[in-house]
Amino acid sequence: MNDINFWNRNDSDQIINELNSLKNDLDRVSKLMNDINENLEMANMLKVEYDEDIKNMLEENISIIDKSLEELELLITLNEPYDKCDSIIEIHPGAGGTESCDWANMLYRMYTRYCEKKNYKIELLDYQDGDEAGLKSVSFIVHGLNSYGYLKNEKGVHRLIRLSPFDSNNRRHTSFASIDVTPVYNTSDINIEINETDIRVDVYRSSGKGGQGVNTTDSAVRITHIPTKIVVTCQNERSQIRNKEIALNVLKNKLYQLELEKREKELKEFKGDNADINFGSQIRTYTLHPYSLIKDHRTNVETGNVTKVLDGDLDLFISECLKRGIK
Repeated sequence: MNDINFWNRNDSDQIINELNSLKNDLDRVSKLMNDINENLEMANMLKVEYDEDIKNMLEENISIIDKSLEELELLITLNEPYDKCDSIIEIHPGAGGTESCDWANMLYRMYTRYCEKKNYKIELLDYQDGDEAGLKSVSFIVHGLNSYGYLKNEKGVHRLIRLSPFDSNNRRHTSFASIDVTPVYNTSDINIEINETDIRVDVYRSSGKGGQGVNTTDSAVRITHIPTKIVVTCQNERSQIRNKEIALNVLKNKLYQLELEKREKELKEFKGDNADINFGSQIRTYTLHPYSLIKDHRTNVETGNVTKVLDGDLDLFISECLKRGIK
C-alpha cells in the first residue's frame, strides 16, 4: 500500500479488504489474550483473599471468553481460497408444484434473515413468483466478509415435511428445494472472455419483485451462453444496460466456476480418485409434522427449535460443518 502506484492497481480494494480482515483477526486475538490475562490475575487474587463479587464477575467473564474463543476457532476454519469472498445464492423448488414453490420461498426468507443477523447486504438479481404461491426461482448476491465461507455448506437439497396448507384434506406432504452457493470471484483474477457470438441476449418486462418503474419497461435481461447452456437473468435494476452488465458479470463468474470444476475433475482423475460426487444429495430435513425437528444428515446435528432456525439462526449447523471440515 506504500507503493506510489498502489491506487492505480485493479486489485487495490481487494488488498485493502484483506489488510482490514487481517487487522481485525489480530485485534480479536489480542483482545482475547488481554481478557484471559486479566481474569487470571483476578483468579490469583481470589486465592489470596476470597471475595464473592469477584468470584461472580470471574464466572461471567469466563462465559464471555468461552464464547469469544469459540467464535475465533470458527473464524480460523475459514482458510480456503474463496472463503472471504461474497457469495451468489440460487434457490430452486423441486418437484411438487405449489408446495415446493412455497418451501423455496421459506428458505429464501430464512437466508435473508440469516444475512440480516450477520449484517450482510443482499443484492437481489432475479426473482420469479410461483404460479399460486412462493417462488419459481430466486438468485441474489450476499455481500460481506466471509459470506461464502459461512454459506458454502448450505449447497444441496433441503427437504421439508409438514401438513400442507394447500391441501384441503390437510395431509402431510414432503417438499424439496435446491440451494446453490458459489463465490463471487475477484474479477482481476478471472481471464474469461465471452464472445458476442457465444451468447444470446433476450430482454423482457420484469415480473418479480422490484421498485417503482421496474415492471413497466423491458428492462429485464436474460443471457444464454450457447456453448455451455448456462442461463443468467437479472431484472432488479431499472436500467436494461445495468441489468445486462450485472448478468454478464454473473455469467463470467459461472464460467470461471465451471473451469475450476473441470480442472479439479482432471486433477482427481490424474490422482486416481474416481469417487462419485452427488450434487443432488439431501443435506438437511426440516420436519414440522408429526413432530418438530431439523436434522443435518452430514453431521447428525439436530434441534427441535424449528421456528428459530427458519428465522435465520443457522449458526448451529454452519459451525458444525466448518469444524468438521465438510465440503
